[in-house]
Amino acid sequence: MPLLEAFAVLSSIAYVILAARGSIWCWPSALVSVIAYTVICLQANLLAESLLQVFYGIMAVYGWVNWIKGKKPDESIQIQTWPIKYHLINIGASTLGWVGLALILESNTNAALPWLDAFTTVFSITATFLVTRKVLSNWIYWIIIDAAGIYLYASRGLYLTAVLFIAFTIIAAYGYFKWLKIHQLQDEY
Repeated sequence: MPLLEAFAVLSSIAYVILAARGSIWCWPSALVSVIAYTVICLQANLLAESLLQVFYGIMAVYGWVNWIKGKKPDESIQIQTWPIKYHLINIGASTLGWVGLALILESNTNAALPWLDAFTTVFSITATFLVTRKVLSNWIYWIIIDAAGIYLYASRGLYLTAVLFIAFTIIAAYGYFKWLKIHQLQDEY
């Protein structure tokens, strides 16, 4: 498991750094990390996180297609912003999903940390969709989710992955400012 976790960490770091740089090559890296983390999460009894990995795999394919749709491979869709109304709707719906999933996990499974597991899972689904659409604020969602993930994984003895989530939190902050700068340059043209 430590070798698999190390491999998963490296491929995940590649994904996030490439995504922060706006590189389409983030999506193949995501697929590699998904496979490794599906096995890891199942072994750690993080059931919602295991299902999340399947979703990540689907979104990696969707992201790849969406970023190149109708474009040359070296181009991609532009970074966009969402009005606050969309975020409020998103956060409200995600909160309902979080509570619902947490209650299901708590009452029907032996999932470890069902409330935190459900929180990171449901909000990661939203944040991943925002990445595939190149919505600037996805990085703010990720900062919060990744910070929660530090405790989630450390509490299950996955210390290397907890360190990865510390790195993810830092990279998400970098990604936000990088995409903000790109977005501001887009607006000039």
